[in-house]
Formats: sequence, structure tokens, C-alpha cells
Amino acid sequence: MTDDLREIDQAVTRLEPETQREQLATLAMELTGRRGAEITPEALAAESGISRAKVAAIFPSEADLFDAVTELWFAPHGAIMEEVVDSDLPVNRKFYEFYARRFRHNRDEYRRDPAAFAVLCDLGARRFEQVRSYVDLADHYLCGLIAEAQAEGYFAGLEIDRALTLINQMTIAYTMPDLLIMVDDRLAEDKLAAIIDTIFAGLSASDGGASGLSGLRSA
Repeated sequence: MTDDLREIDQAVTRLEPETQREQLATLAMELTGRRGAEITPEALAAESGISRAKVAAIFPSEADLFDAVTELWFAPHGAIMEEVVDSDLPVNRKFYEFYARRFRHNRDEYRRDPAAFAVLCDLGARRFEQVRSYVDLADHYLCGLIAEAQAEGYFAGLEIDRALTLINQMTIAYTMPDLLIMVDDRLAEDKLAAIIDTIFAGLSASDGGASGLSGLRSA
């Protein structure tokens, strides 16, 4: 190990364990985007100049390193959702901010480095079972907002799970990073606001007749 690499290794060793984990996860995320492939603990040690023993102590397996990178990716989203849910905004504004703020964050990250963003999205899709808990967390917060809206008379007759499914399908373009890559130029906050307004204007369990036809015939 060279003197420079030894200094890096010693500097990391002096950090608190949680800080070590976060800094190495940050570096792993950057390297993943730069190299276009998932970074293993061994590759992280080689790239960072930190001893393999030190990296292995913090990330014994690839899954442990991936979990740390995933946690880092979703941390801003968790903070956004908590802030919105705990705010005193009207419930329809809460719904809009719940989606808009996370969308803006993803869009900024995508536009800052499209190639790296795409690599991280692909990695998350391939390891979705390890990402699922963060998706479930978003659904948990959304269920709370749905319950709040129903207490004010919205979404009449719908079970919370049914409303959750319908709303997720209507807003998916603003929550799926992969779709942002494909249709970035077609997504905008004013369109999202129109979607939220439409949801609050009419989402309910009532049958509006769209599925009532038994067949088609010429007019």
C-alpha cells in the first residue's frame, strides 16, 4: 500500500462506524455510475485505497453493500415524505407535494448524470426484492394520506388498499425512475397537479359506466 492510500485507509478508520458506512456507500454509488456496473466490496477496496479487511468488516457481502447504497438513494425520498405527511398543508396539496418533491429530486439526479442514473435504476430493478421495503414505505405513507383524505369526504366507498392501487397506477410516471428516463421531456409539475386535481375531483367506488357495455356495435 502506498503512503497516499495508507493515509486514506487511516482516515476512514478514524471515522465512526456509521460514518464509515455512509462514506463508502457514497463512493460505491459514484463508482457504480462511473463504471456502469455494480461495485463489489473487493472493487470498492481497490478503487478507494481502503484495505480489503476494512471494507469487508463494514460490508461482509455484496448484498450488504447494495443495501447501504439503496439506503443512500432513498434517504432523500424518506425525508421528503415525512416532511409532507407531517405538514399542515391541505390534504390535496399534501398529495401533490408527496409526488412533486420526489419527482423533482429524481429529475435533478437524472439530468445531472443520465448514464449513472440509468445504471442505478437497472441495478435496482434487478435486485428489486432488496428495494421492496422502500416501495412499501412509500405505500405506508400514502395510505396515511388516503385515510386523511377519506376523513374529509374524498374517495367515497373505496377501501384504502383499493384507493392505493388506483392512485399508484395514475401517478406511476412520477414515481418510477425508469419511466423518467424514457419520457423525461413529457413529465411536468403542472401535469402532475392536473392528475392530483382529477383524483380529488372524482375518485370513488361509484360506477361511472365505463365498464357497463356488454359489447360494441356501430353507432
